[in-house]
Amino acid sequence: MSTRPAGHKAIVEAARQEFSERGYGATSIRDIARRAGVSLSALYYYYKGKQDLLVAILDDGLDAYFGMCDKALEAAGDDPAEQLEALVAATVRFRTDHPVKSSIVLTEGRSLEPEHLARYRKNEARGTQQFREVVERGVAQGIFLTPYPDDARRAVIAMCNAIAEWYRTEGPVSVDELVERYVALALTVVEYRPRAVRRPARA
Repeated sequence: MSTRPAGHKAIVEAARQEFSERGYGATSIRDIARRAGVSLSALYYYYKGKQDLLVAILDDGLDAYFGMCDKALEAAGDDPAEQLEALVAATVRFRTDHPVKSSIVLTEGRSLEPEHLARYRKNEARGTQQFREVVERGVAQGIFLTPYPDDARRAVIAMCNAIAEWYRTEGPVSVDELVERYVALALTVVEYRPRAVRRPARA
C-alpha cells in the first residue's frame, strides 16, 4: 500500500489515462504532468519517473482485482463449481467496472524494466494459481470432467480477460447478463457435472 500523500492521486490518474490512450511507450512524463495540471518538479517530488508510475499503477490494478477475487472466493464456500463461478463473476465485473485498470494490467506489464518485471510476474501469477487450484480441485472431486484442465483454465481466463477490450456499458448486454453467460461458458469449458443427489434409503 502506498504511503504517499493524497497529492499524488491526480498524477497517478493522469498517468493511467495517458498509458491507456497512448500506450506506455508513446507517453512522455510531460504528457502526464500536463494532464495532471502539475509542474514537472511537483511530479518528480512524488515519483522518480514514468517507470515508477507504471509500477504503482500495475500494483494498484492487481491489488484491486485480487481484492475482488478473494472476497468472492471467501463467500463461495468449498464447492469447486461455486468457486469457479465466483472467480469468473469477479473477473467479469472487474473487467467491466474498471476497463482502464484492466487494459493496463493486461497489456503494459511487458513495459516494466527487468528490476520490476520479475516481482510483477510473480504477483500476476497469483490469479492464474487461483483458477488452477479451483479447476484441479473440481477434477479431483469428479465434478469437472475435462481431460485438459490446464487448457480449460487458460481458456476461461482468456475469455474473461478479453472483455476489457470489447465490452461497453452502453451496449445491449448488461453486466449481470454478461456474468451469467460467462459463468455458464466456464462451467461448460470444464465439463461440469454436479454430483448425483442421493435419495434417502427407504425404511
